[in-house]
Amino acid sequence: MTLHPSPRRLALIASLGSAALLAGAFGFQHLGGLAPCELCIWQRWPHAAAIALGAAALALGARAWLCAAGALSMAAGAAIAFYHTGVERGWWQGPQTCSGGPEGALNTDELLRQIMAAPVVRCNEVAWEFLGLSMASWNGLASAGLALLWGWAALRAYGSSGASQYR
Repeated sequence: MTLHPSPRRLALIASLGSAALLAGAFGFQHLGGLAPCELCIWQRWPHAAAIALGAAALALGARAWLCAAGALSMAAGAAIAFYHTGVERGWWQGPQTCSGGPEGALNTDELLRQIMAAPVVRCNEVAWEFLGLSMASWNGLASAGLALLWGWAALRAYGSSGASQYR
């Protein structure tokens, strides 16, 4: 028996995966009380895009270009998540707005303004981890898997569209 799921089914599964990850993030935030940092918020946008692309694939048909856009969206999501993991682990510097202190010599008023405007959640601190991996790391792995799933859908859509005869 060979496994030949349709591009539409693959796109649906991939977009549902993004919906589940986004629901999990909102659950951790609103039910678990874990406020997201700036990089956590950045990681949500590619999932929102993938959900929209999945809806478009269901409405218009799983076109190869739609599925490729889903793969790119999830690849971007994985890149952001792995960047966040590196910030959490201290491998590189994160955005100054959420992982560092004020720069340069500041007067008292400017320092107070920056302190009052500073986010509560820091990007370089692990808020939750499981099996030694942070939430950002798990999201990166899941996003990479979803990128592969979207890529598979794109290849299946490309092959079934008859475009393969022009290769």
